[in-house]
Amino acid sequence: MKVTPLEIRKKSFERVFRGFDKDEVNAFLISLSQEWEKVMDQNKELIIKLESAEKEIAKLREIENSLFKTLKTAEDTGANMIEQANKTAELHIKETQMNVDALMNESESKANSMVEEAESNAREILDELQDEVKKIEENYHQLQQQRDNLLREVKNTAEGFLEQVSKARGNHEKFSIDEIVKKARKVTKISYSFEATPDNAPLKSSTSPTSKATEEQLENNHALPKAEPSKEDGSFFDTLD
Repeated sequence: MKVTPLEIRKKSFERVFRGFDKDEVNAFLISLSQEWEKVMDQNKELIIKLESAEKEIAKLREIENSLFKTLKTAEDTGANMIEQANKTAELHIKETQMNVDALMNESESKANSMVEEAESNAREILDELQDEVKKIEENYHQLQQQRDNLLREVKNTAEGFLEQVSKARGNHEKFSIDEIVKKARKVTKISYSFEATPDNAPLKSSTSPTSKATEEQLENNHALPKAEPSKEDGSFFDTLD
């Protein structure tokens, strides 16, 4: 049964013989009603505080649930991000490895191509050098052959001059012996220069002892026109054979 302070103040009792003192009872009821009123006020305040506390608790629970959900979401998101990052890192590593392998293969291919090209160029250069050496050898042999032909022509020419000189002296014809002797000397010098010159060396108009002897023979023949050369002795060019 709920009792209010006002009911306590207005509460009336039946009167009986030799009952309680009315003033004391009224004073007690007034005091009791006042105390009860204070208790009621405190109870209301406590109820208000309790309701406020329950609201705060509800809010805190909502916040707690929200934080839990947020943390759970963050945890799941973090796990997903870590997993995605790991997958991305693995993909990058694989892609980098593939690029490295491709670059290595390309570098090896280029290196092999460069080596093959260098070897091919070296072979071509060697072939060209061998061809040039062959051409030089052929030219050398041709020059030797030309030199031999020239020596034979010079020898034949000199022998022809000497034969003409001998015939002229034998027939006692009048002609310029000095001019023929000069030509013979010149031809003799050229002939011995070819014989004394080594391969690929410049020609020198050097006078050998044999050429000097030939010149002295020609001078002696010129000084003694009546002397005839002996057919058995032959020409000095026979010594060149």
